[in-house]
Amino acid sequence: RIRRTYLYLIRRPIMKKNNMKAWLYLIPALVFLGIFMVYPLVDVFVYSFEEGYNFASQSFNGVGWFNFSYVLHDPYFLQALKNTLILVVITVPVSTGISLLISLGLSSIKPLRSLFQTVYFLPYVTNTLAVGLVFMILFKKTPYTDGLVNMLIQLFGGNSVDFIDGPYWAKMFVLCFYTIWIVMPFKILILTSALASVNKDYYNAAKIDGTSSFRVFTRITLPLISPMIFYLIITGFIGAFKAYQDAVALFGVNLNSAGMNTIVGYVYDMLYGDSGGYPSYASAAAIILFVIVLTITTINLMIRRKNVQY
Repeated sequence: RIRRTYLYLIRRPIMKKNNMKAWLYLIPALVFLGIFMVYPLVDVFVYSFEEGYNFASQSFNGVGWFNFSYVLHDPYFLQALKNTLILVVITVPVSTGISLLISLGLSSIKPLRSLFQTVYFLPYVTNTLAVGLVFMILFKKTPYTDGLVNMLIQLFGGNSVDFIDGPYWAKMFVLCFYTIWIVMPFKILILTSALASVNKDYYNAAKIDGTSSFRVFTRITLPLISPMIFYLIITGFIGAFKAYQDAVALFGVNLNSAGMNTIVGYVYDMLYGDSGGYPSYASAAAIILFVIVLTITTINLMIRRKNVQY
């Protein structure tokens, strides 16, 4: 006991010195986070409660909940909220499920596996606006052509649809399709790596027991890669709620007239768009988005404790 006390007294100054070094190393990162993340978040929170804020004079009429009430009753914000929720509900599960199926296929083949992985990853490193331009060419009707997609629809006896300037459901279909196409490569890369890291001894034991492929997938593969699936779901929800450039790539910058704006697009319009110059309304909308994302993330974390295995 005396020896332990002696060693502790000797090591204590060394531990304090190491802790001081660690904090010194962290100071640049903490300063960076404080200036570019914590301060803007606090500033947005303050702006959201300042009623009648004037950007030129840096003055406001009072403090209250008017900005939140205005945003929650604004038809443009309600439309943006509807679009964002539809985008989240459709694209996150569909893109994750399709990516998992493709990853399983890539993991089961040996010839040209690296080539196929590279092909599937190409859309992720391609410029988003360039991909959006290609999608617009495929779906948009012009005076000269109805687009490749409509040509295929007519080939099978259907009627052509204006997916870019037509009905709401058609535009939402293109936006969801485009978003799924954009996010799938990253998910395929992560899931393929997760499948490759599964210990093959589990599969060999299941093969000896004569376990069916479906049972192997549900009882071995899925539980072992569940942390990665959960990670992709969480990041997918956050990314879908922050969607903006996808809609711009397809429908242009005037998303309100197209009826395809998102919450992030609404915040941008309140700051810099045709209705710009209202940082209080933009801040209130940003806080609402923050609360929604935080709530959904918290729910997912609660679900993880019961369904994710480490």
